Amino acid sequence: MFTATLIAAGRLSPQTLSDANDALAAAGCVPTTLGWLDEGDAADIHFGLAPDAARKALGDRFDRVDVVVQPMAGRVKMLLVADMDSTMITVECIDELADYAGIKPEIAAITERAMRGELDFADALDARVALLKGLDEGAIERCRAERVRLTPGAATLVRTMRARGATTILVSGGFTAFADPVGAEIGFDRVIANRLEIGGGALAGTVAKPIVDSSTKERTLRWARAEHGLADEATLAVGDGANDLAMIGIAGLGVAYHAKPIVAQAAHARIDHGDLTALLWAQGIAKADWVAA
Repeated sequence: MFTATLIAAGRLSPQTLSDANDALAAAGCVPTTLGWLDEGDAADIHFGLAPDAARKALGDRFDRVDVVVQPMAGRVKMLLVADMDSTMITVECIDELADYAGIKPEIAAITERAMRGELDFADALDARVALLKGLDEGAIERCRAERVRLTPGAATLVRTMRARGATTILVSGGFTAFADPVGAEIGFDRVIANRLEIGGGALAGTVAKPIVDSSTKERTLRWARAEHGLADEATLAVGDGANDLAMIGIAGLGVAYHAKPIVAQAAHARIDHGDLTALLWAQGIAKADWVAA
């Protein structure tokens, strides 16, 4: 059996549920039962066949409604591996840091191409960090305080999953100077990120090696899955950029969150409209069981 979870960024109407049920029937998916997780916000439709046909039938059918299709078995996840920039926080830290050096457009253009998969991630990171050489290290704290904001739902997602016994890991191609405090504020069990090298009170223009990249994210998910004796379907990965594709591809539920097209096209599920609490509804967890941030 499978579940299609409809998650509204606005309000979800009974008519939308009925239309979705009819669309699944027309696609040969054999819908059985439907019901609210939280009335007006999220609902489940259970069905028996053809999950790919269900994704095609429902994916972009309704305005401002995200749809997550997955097997019913293993729906609740016990491992979360998450990206940071533009996923758990609303900005790309390196782009914002570059603003303090007066070169944000130049660096942001490289970031965008790297996240779309047009550039090698490690090479692009080295190139961007080199452009920041000489920037006063105090800019890091200023940037963190003035620019970094948590994505809505981030803390609720992580704290709710941890309260239910899940392990949560933040793996970022960004920097420990941002990821460590972000991870602590949200409540992650562990944080992995790159380390900016600093000398004489200024950025040295280099990153400590080895670089945390796509392969690091994939290895982390595989390691944590084995360490905790979890089945593949018990794992959840979420990210927005090309360097998240590998971990998204091997997770039980791999989610593209407000993602670049290359990621949205490859992921098992997309959240294009809602916030990160959508990933709790996707697990069948109603608001009454969320841990508030």
